[in-house]
Amino acid sequence: MSHLIIQDLHKNFGELRALQGVDMAVEKGEFFALLGPSAAGKTTTLRAICGIEQADHGRILFDGADVTGAQVRGRDMAMVFQTFALYPHLTIFDNLAYPLRQAGMSKAEVGQRVGEVAEMLRLGHTLARKPGTASGGEQQRVAIGRALVRRPSLLLLDEPLTNLDAKLRFDTRAEFKRLHRELGMTIVYATPDELEALSMGQRIGLLRDGRIVQTGTPDELYTQPQDTYVAGMVGSPKVNLVPAVRRGADNAPAVELPFGAVENGPWANALKPFPVGSELIFGFRPHDVSPVTDLDGADDHGASIAAKVHLIEPLGDVVILDLLAGETALKMVLPEEQAVRYSVGDDVGVTLRVENTFVFARETGTAIS
Repeated sequence: MSHLIIQDLHKNFGELRALQGVDMAVEKGEFFALLGPSAAGKTTTLRAICGIEQADHGRILFDGADVTGAQVRGRDMAMVFQTFALYPHLTIFDNLAYPLRQAGMSKAEVGQRVGEVAEMLRLGHTLARKPGTASGGEQQRVAIGRALVRRPSLLLLDEPLTNLDAKLRFDTRAEFKRLHRELGMTIVYATPDELEALSMGQRIGLLRDGRIVQTGTPDELYTQPQDTYVAGMVGSPKVNLVPAVRRGADNAPAVELPFGAVENGPWANALKPFPVGSELIFGFRPHDVSPVTDLDGADDHGASIAAKVHLIEPLGDVVILDLLAGETALKMVLPEEQAVRYSVGDDVGVTLRVENTFVFARETGTAIS
């Protein structure tokens, strides 16, 4: 049995339906990322797991026991909030020691545990200081340490890097991965940042409007999105999504785009039952667009596109080229040394890696595969 199981979890705040049937399972020792935009239900899910919020419906099972109605103290979990919520009048040592003293531990045991956590989080030099004198990264580590010092079986992290600058977020992501590797602790990490989810989560649960729409490894969500929402949420730059129509013979379907036609994709067999004229959405990643010099012979499947460079976005070792194929806006990612040959206004022929493309039903957004 999974370490944490959530079954059909619902939570309303008046007329606001925050959770509308969340289902998820987290394995013991797993780093599970809960990804979703603002108001998707991430914080409410974590607060329900640890008992701060009581669910209106559904069950929460932890280590095989039903803890749905259990008090916070009885759940063996700890939560780190988006705000650091440190006690400003206490030293960092006392902030770390506070939950242990509340639990009635001896002075010697408190000192030992705080020392271990401070060493692990590289906070030893800060213990005599007040939180207000610490950097943002140090304050975040203190908040994490206050949770870890209890040695919980499950650590819940609610957007813990939101208040840090870009460099600190990068460094702290690496710290989280190190801590997870060293402690083997089960972690549920809520974030609106798909880069955080993809770089840290062993599996990701993608939330939308209080429901998890897909769960899988980062690679599974990137290469096998179940709908246009997942395809658009996972991957940077965002996936290209283009309106399309089902064409071709019944047993040899093709997809007609505003700028050409594509056939023999991985979706071909699944598309056979759809009648000619069915409205679709065609998707492909910017990394799967490549420049060509010979549009007539570029691709056996007809995925060749005449476009114009509309905008250039340098990102260090890679460059995003915003293209216009007729009236359709597309993005292509190239290595910097290849992109330097292009300027705004240039005509460019591009081709798609058809084997990596997606097709979705336009009305529902559901993947056809």
